[in-house]
Amino acid sequence: MHSKNNNKTQTYIQGLRPFSTSIPKTLKKHLRKGGYNYSNIIDNWTKIVSKEISDTCYPITVKMGKKMQDGNLVLNVTHGKEIEVEYKKNEIVDKINSFFGYNCIKTISLKVIQNQINKKNKILPKIKNLKKIEEKIDKVNNIQLKKFLGQFLKAYNERIK
Repeated sequence: MHSKNNNKTQTYIQGLRPFSTSIPKTLKKHLRKGGYNYSNIIDNWTKIVSKEISDTCYPITVKMGKKMQDGNLVLNVTHGKEIEVEYKKNEIVDKINSFFGYNCIKTISLKVIQNQINKKNKILPKIKNLKKIEEKIDKVNNIQLKKFLGQFLKAYNERIK
Protein backbone atom coordinates (compact mmCIF):
# COMPACT_ATOMS: atom_id res chain seq x y z
CA MET A 1 0.00 0.00 0.00
CA HIS A 2 1.39 3.30 -0.91
CA SER A 3 -0.04 6.71 -0.20
CA LYS A 4 -0.92 9.24 -2.82
CA ASN A 5 -1.04 12.96 -2.24
CA ASN A 6 -3.74 14.67 -4.33
CA ASN A 7 -2.31 18.17 -3.96
CA LYS A 8 -4.30 18.51 -0.77
CA THR A 9 -3.29 18.62 2.84
CA GLN A 10 -4.72 15.16 3.48
CA THR A 11 -3.10 11.97 2.35
CA TYR A 12 -5.27 9.07 1.15
CA ILE A 13 -4.59 5.48 0.45
CA GLN A 14 -4.70 5.01 -3.31
CA GLY A 15 -8.18 3.96 -4.47
CA LEU A 16 -9.89 4.68 -1.15
CA ARG A 17 -11.16 8.21 -0.74
CA PRO A 18 -13.95 9.81 1.27
CA PHE A 19 -17.26 10.08 -0.55
CA SER A 20 -17.20 13.88 -0.20
CA THR A 21 -14.19 14.09 -2.56
CA SER A 22 -16.12 12.39 -5.36
CA ILE A 23 -19.03 14.86 -5.26
CA PRO A 24 -18.72 17.72 -7.79
CA LYS A 25 -17.88 21.11 -6.31
CA THR A 26 -21.09 22.73 -7.55
CA LEU A 27 -23.19 20.05 -5.88
CA LYS A 28 -21.24 20.45 -2.64
CA LYS A 29 -21.93 24.18 -2.75
CA HIS A 30 -25.69 23.61 -3.04
CA LEU A 31 -25.72 20.98 -0.33
CA ARG A 32 -23.92 23.32 2.03
CA LYS A 33 -26.37 26.12 1.26
CA GLY A 34 -29.40 23.94 1.93
CA GLY A 35 -30.05 22.69 -1.57
CA TYR A 36 -31.24 19.39 -0.15
CA ASN A 37 -33.91 21.19 1.85
CA TYR A 38 -34.92 23.23 -1.18
CA SER A 39 -35.26 20.18 -3.41
CA ASN A 40 -37.27 18.38 -0.73
CA ILE A 41 -39.61 21.36 -0.37
CA ILE A 42 -40.08 21.56 -4.15
CA ASP A 43 -40.67 17.82 -4.55
CA ASN A 44 -43.17 17.61 -1.72
CA TRP A 45 -44.76 21.08 -1.94
CA THR A 46 -48.33 19.89 -2.49
CA LYS A 47 -47.92 17.23 0.20
CA ILE A 48 -46.53 19.68 2.74
CA VAL A 49 -49.05 22.46 2.21
CA SER A 50 -52.64 22.07 1.12
CA LYS A 51 -53.77 21.99 -2.51
CA GLU A 52 -55.38 25.42 -2.01
CA ILE A 53 -52.06 27.00 -0.99
CA SER A 54 -50.00 25.17 -3.62
CA ASP A 55 -52.30 26.47 -6.37
CA THR A 56 -51.68 30.09 -5.36
CA CYS A 57 -47.94 30.03 -4.63
CA TYR A 58 -44.76 28.02 -5.10
CA PRO A 59 -41.24 28.25 -3.65
CA ILE A 60 -38.41 29.80 -5.63
CA THR A 61 -35.50 29.89 -3.19
CA VAL A 62 -34.53 28.90 0.32
CA LYS A 63 -31.87 30.94 2.05
CA MET A 64 -30.53 28.92 4.95
CA GLY A 65 -28.86 30.29 8.03
CA LYS A 66 -25.83 28.79 9.69
CA LYS A 67 -26.15 25.22 10.92
CA MET A 68 -28.91 24.67 8.32
CA GLN A 69 -31.56 26.19 10.58
CA ASP A 70 -33.79 29.27 10.62
CA GLY A 71 -33.92 29.72 6.87
CA ASN A 72 -35.96 32.12 4.76
CA LEU A 73 -38.32 30.66 2.17
CA VAL A 74 -39.16 32.90 -0.80
CA LEU A 75 -42.51 32.18 -2.46
CA ASN A 76 -43.88 33.35 -5.79
CA VAL A 77 -47.50 34.32 -5.19
CA THR A 78 -50.06 35.02 -7.90
CA HIS A 79 -51.42 38.53 -7.94
CA GLY A 80 -54.58 38.84 -5.87
CA LYS A 81 -53.81 35.89 -3.58
CA GLU A 82 -51.03 37.49 -1.56
CA ILE A 83 -53.30 38.36 1.40
CA GLU A 84 -54.46 34.74 1.72
CA VAL A 85 -50.88 33.48 1.70
CA GLU A 86 -49.80 36.24 4.11
CA TYR A 87 -52.34 35.01 6.66
CA LYS A 88 -51.19 31.41 6.20
CA LYS A 89 -47.46 32.09 6.59
CA ASN A 90 -47.28 30.65 10.11
CA GLU A 91 -49.23 27.58 9.02
CA ILE A 92 -46.83 27.01 6.11
CA VAL A 93 -43.78 27.42 8.39
CA ASP A 94 -45.24 24.94 10.90
CA LYS A 95 -46.01 22.38 8.19
CA ILE A 96 -42.52 22.63 6.64
CA ASN A 97 -40.79 22.39 10.01
CA SER A 98 -42.89 19.39 11.03
CA PHE A 99 -42.07 17.77 7.67
CA PHE A 100 -38.33 18.10 8.32
CA GLY A 101 -38.54 17.50 12.07
CA TYR A 102 -36.58 20.60 13.06
CA ASN A 103 -36.78 24.39 12.62
CA CYS A 104 -35.71 24.48 9.01
CA ILE A 105 -37.66 27.61 8.02
CA LYS A 106 -38.10 30.65 10.24
CA THR A 107 -39.52 33.28 7.89
CA ILE A 108 -41.34 33.42 4.58
CA SER A 109 -40.96 36.22 2.04
CA LEU A 110 -43.52 36.76 -0.69
CA LYS A 111 -42.83 37.83 -4.24
CA VAL A 112 -45.93 38.82 -6.20
CA ILE A 113 -46.09 37.73 -9.84
CA GLN A 114 -48.61 38.50 -12.51
CA ASN A 115 -50.55 35.65 -14.02
CA GLN A 116 -49.05 35.54 -17.46
CA ILE A 117 -51.47 33.90 -19.82
CA ASN A 118 -50.04 33.80 -23.27
CA LYS A 119 -52.91 33.65 -25.67
CA LYS A 120 -51.46 33.29 -29.09
CA ASN A 121 -53.59 34.63 -31.85
CA LYS A 122 -54.21 31.56 -33.86
CA ILE A 123 -54.41 32.50 -37.47
CA LEU A 124 -56.97 30.44 -39.28
CA PRO A 125 -55.85 29.20 -42.65
CA LYS A 126 -57.62 30.55 -45.68
CA ILE A 127 -59.75 28.11 -47.59
CA LYS A 128 -58.46 27.83 -51.12
CA ASN A 129 -61.30 25.90 -52.72
CA LEU A 130 -64.35 27.73 -51.40
CA LYS A 131 -66.45 26.74 -54.40
CA LYS A 132 -65.78 23.04 -53.86
CA ILE A 133 -66.91 23.30 -50.23
CA GLU A 134 -70.08 25.16 -51.24
CA GLU A 135 -70.82 22.44 -53.83
CA LYS A 136 -70.40 19.73 -51.20
CA ILE A 137 -72.69 21.61 -48.81
CA ASP A 138 -75.32 21.81 -51.57
CA LYS A 139 -75.18 18.02 -51.95
CA VAL A 140 -76.15 17.47 -48.29
CA ASN A 141 -79.69 16.04 -48.01
CA ASN A 142 -80.49 17.24 -44.50
CA ILE A 143 -81.88 20.79 -44.70
CA GLN A 144 -80.94 21.75 -41.14
CA LEU A 145 -77.38 20.48 -41.53
CA LYS A 146 -77.07 22.33 -44.84
CA LYS A 147 -78.25 25.54 -43.14
CA PHE A 148 -75.79 25.18 -40.23
CA LEU A 149 -72.85 24.38 -42.50
CA GLY A 150 -73.66 27.45 -44.60
CA GLN A 151 -73.75 29.63 -41.48
CA PHE A 152 -70.48 28.12 -40.27
CA LEU A 153 -68.77 28.78 -43.59
CA LYS A 154 -70.05 32.36 -43.59
CA ALA A 155 -68.81 32.96 -40.02
CA TYR A 156 -65.45 31.37 -40.83
CA ASN A 157 -64.96 33.66 -43.83
CA GLU A 158 -65.86 36.73 -41.76
CA ARG A 159 -63.38 35.70 -39.07
CA ILE A 160 -60.52 35.48 -41.57
CA LYS A 161 -61.15 38.99 -42.92
